[in-house]
Amino acid sequence: MKMQRTHCPSGYSTTATACAAAVLLALAGPAGASSHREAPFITTVPKVDASDFYMFRSYEAERSDYVTLLANYLPLQDAYGGPNYFALDPNALYEIHIDNNGDAKEDLSFQFRFKNTLSAAGAGIALNIGGKMMNIPLVQAGAVSNVKDANLQVAESYSVTVVRGDRRSGTAQAATHATSGGTSFDKPVDNIGMKTLANYAAYAAKHIHSINIPGCNMPAKVFVGQRQDPFAVNLGTIFDLVNAPVSVITDPTLIGAAPNTLADKNVTTLALEVHKSCLTNGDDVIGGWTSASLRQARLLNGKPASGHQASEKAGGAWVQVSRLGMPLVNEVVIGLKDKDKFNASKPTGDAQFADYVTNPTLPALLEIALALPNTAPTNFPRNDLVTTFLTGIKGVNQPKNVVGAEMLRLNTAVAPVAFAQQNRLGIVGNILASGSDSAGYPNGRRPKDDVVDISLVAVMGGLCMANGNTDALGFGAACKPSAVPLGATAFKLHDAVDQAVVPLLSGFPYLNTPIPGTK
Repeated sequence: MKMQRTHCPSGYSTTATACAAAVLLALAGPAGASSHREAPFITTVPKVDASDFYMFRSYEAERSDYVTLLANYLPLQDAYGGPNYFALDPNALYEIHIDNNGDAKEDLSFQFRFKNTLSAAGAGIALNIGGKMMNIPLVQAGAVSNVKDANLQVAESYSVTVVRGDRRSGTAQAATHATSGGTSFDKPVDNIGMKTLANYAAYAAKHIHSINIPGCNMPAKVFVGQRQDPFAVNLGTIFDLVNAPVSVITDPTLIGAAPNTLADKNVTTLALEVHKSCLTNGDDVIGGWTSASLRQARLLNGKPASGHQASEKAGGAWVQVSRLGMPLVNEVVIGLKDKDKFNASKPTGDAQFADYVTNPTLPALLEIALALPNTAPTNFPRNDLVTTFLTGIKGVNQPKNVVGAEMLRLNTAVAPVAFAQQNRLGIVGNILASGSDSAGYPNGRRPKDDVVDISLVAVMGGLCMANGNTDALGFGAACKPSAVPLGATAFKLHDAVDQAVVPLLSGFPYLNTPIPGTK
């Protein structure tokens, strides 16, 4: 259950309580957003910190029968962060899991393992300095433009293993390159800067691989590499007890009033595009989440030999240390004492965290901080949030037989909508506009979906209001008008940072070219 960050923009008067109350309650339930440094332990191992997970029907031309899966790791990358930049951890296991029968267990897992090696069979690149061949201190010795470029001292590659059934005991087979049949895929170096990589977009595109997935008769695509962080939010304001006020976020004309504090950050993306028939199993609805694991033991060598990353040896069983489905639940819904526990858990065990969703603590905490009593919804238990975020919405993205669990759920039968026509508010916007875009969050998640604003509406009771007297969304008695203080006003809520203006690509891997270290 990873939830959403919301904020009121800085510089606005503190006299307006509407924004503060809205933000307060937006944070109350499982909203969506990036997840950075959300638990105590994960702050010590940033290379396995999952920040975002996206799952949607591909909207690139001629690819509408495919599903795109994007798992972002290692958040808050500064483009100038050399000289070693942001290679992923070769001692870690990165996974994307799919539940295709609603039982909260993985039926299909895509496992990524990374390998970072020095060129010249481990010797690296050397220059003749006064008659001695000396190893250079940088990852590059000149301009780079090709896969396996001779000027790169560090070669980054990865493998993809497809596991059917339990992630540890199921049937495992390697994905292979569609043309060469190989099982190793090259990863581009990060966007060091314009002198090293004059055309990074073209260079990165050479690292999109067509692959064969065992048990699937349709070719897939894979790409792993640095991308511009696709999420828009104001982090500092949020975590300083929502240190900014208000009237602004109830004015729909001001959806872009505040700057995006992630606009200058990069992330590393694990991207897959798989035909929907290879992900489903008798039900159009699939659930998905991403995780990362480390070995149980780590041995540090006090006298490492020459080589690359020779200071550590890892062994023992895999231990899961990161988990992300719905955006940001662990960050602002799960209590601090249980954050590491959540990151180590599986969806099958989510009953232990259910009270954090049905009886969220953050609204009360912020009522105290902002001196705004009696503004939080009181329809306890918050079964409207359980339906929306844990089981899927009936008739939209709820599996035929569902076990409530935190994961992103996508109805693969819902046709994609072209980027220009996508409603940034997803299902909420579709309701407001009486439109035909039912493909957005929380029915999966697309990069353009403004999950902050969508979750503001949902958590503040907007979907309860849309539900009306017909119970069209399957909430039952979960929505009591007297317990939803803002009522229809919830439809106007936003966080003043516009997700829809983040630059994105029109096709796979959809996330924008990363920001260069120099321009």
